[in-house]
Formats: sequence, structure tokens, C-alpha cells
Amino acid sequence: MQIDLSGRTALVTGSTQGIGHAIAVGLSRAGARVAVNGRGAERVADAVDRVRADSGGDVIAAAGDLATEEGAAAVLEAVPTVDILVNNLGIFGSAAPLEIDDAEWRRYFEVNVLSAVRLIRAYLPDMTERGWGRVLNLASDSAVVTPAEMIHYGMTKTSLLAVSRGFAKEAAGTGVTVNSVIAGPTHTGGVEDFVRELVGNELPWDEAQREFMIKHRPQSLIQRLIEPEEIAHMVVYLASPHASATTGGALRVDGGYVDSILP
Repeated sequence: MQIDLSGRTALVTGSTQGIGHAIAVGLSRAGARVAVNGRGAERVADAVDRVRADSGGDVIAAAGDLATEEGAAAVLEAVPTVDILVNNLGIFGSAAPLEIDDAEWRRYFEVNVLSAVRLIRAYLPDMTERGWGRVLNLASDSAVVTPAEMIHYGMTKTSLLAVSRGFAKEAAGTGVTVNSVIAGPTHTGGVEDFVRELVGNELPWDEAQREFMIKHRPQSLIQRLIEPEEIAHMVVYLASPHASATTGGALRVDGGYVDSILP
């Protein structure tokens, strides 16, 4: 399948590392002009250089803390119009359920959900007016299988499924598609730290990963962490003209983790 996104502009939030970085590289390799986002200008500039080196494409900086209205305004000023919006920004971490206070619940909602809603509100009208656009919200297996140690995180990812379905209805008949991508346990720097939190620092990484999957994610059918590029492949496809009849959906790249035929 040949995917050509030439002439399209994409914004990938939280794209200085991990899954977001892999998505930015994938979209750039497909020909899109890609805006890289993160909170700090220096870190974003470094990520822009890395994406450009990996893809050889047109890559720009869009620094701003999207959990705030001011940060979102800075990103919108840097990238006034997009054809492809990938809401990848997210935070996660383990916490004892009864010890998560109100402030932490709000922080997770503002970063993981409200940041996406802000950008959809900003960019969707222009997409629908032009008759083409793609909105992709990065969810998680935790949206469907809520981990006991990450209830606040799971709540936000479940919310993104509803956000995606609702805005897909708002965009009905316009040529704009809105979908969520359910990513399974993925090998990123943050996840390595999370794995170490749960299984300790004594084991070599390969053994620690194996113990984490066996003890904490035994439902995985591939029995390993997913690589960020594997998530990016799905996102690039959904961002392409080939996915024009796929909207309002929750597409799984979860390694078979969710034990259900449908999300």
C-alpha cells in the first residue's frame, strides 16, 4: 500500500519522544509536513531535528503546554491550520486508588482529555469547511481494561473513546474522520520506568519486561511490549485517504491484550 500525504500538514501532540515521536516520523516519511509538540522550546527543537534526520521531511516546531489555554494558544499560533491532528499527549503512572486526590484527578483529565478537546474544537471547523481532515486520539488498552493501579489514567482513556465517537458524529458527512487508536503496552522510556516501579531494578531489562508482562499484563497475545513504530503504522494508515470509510471507531494495536472481539 502506497501512502502519500504530500501537501498535508499534521500536528502530533506530545511528540518529543516515545509513541508521539514515532508517529511524527511515520507521517513525515509519508510526505506530510509535521509539527512537533512538547512543553519546552529547547526539547521541541531537538525533536524537530531528530524527526527531520529520520525522515528527511518538512518538520516544524509547535511548543506549548496543551494542558493550559495559554499553551494551546501558542501551538495554534505556530500551526494555524492542520489536515491531520494526532492527540497523543498523555501522562500515566501508578497510584493507590484511594490515595488519588482531587488535584491529581483534575490534572489527568486536563492533560489527557481536555488538551485533545481544545485542539479538536480549534481545528475541526476548518477541516469540515475544506471537506477533508483526520482527527486521531491515542487511547489505550486501559480504556477498556482499567488497571487497579491506574484508575485515574484509565478513566481518561475511556473518556477519549467517547470524545472520538462524539466528534465523529459532529463531522458526519463532511469528509473528516475522527477515530481513536487503542494502544497496548508499548516499549517507551516512560514505560521502562513504570516497569521498574512494579518489578524492581535488579533484573536485566529483558527479564524485567518478561516478568512485567507475565505478572501485570498476562492477557497480551504477543507476550511482549509493542514497539512505538507499530502504533505509528496504524496512525499513518488512518491519516491517509485509504481510511476514508473508517470513522467513529476505536482501532486496536494492543497485541491482543483486550480479551474482546470489540472494544
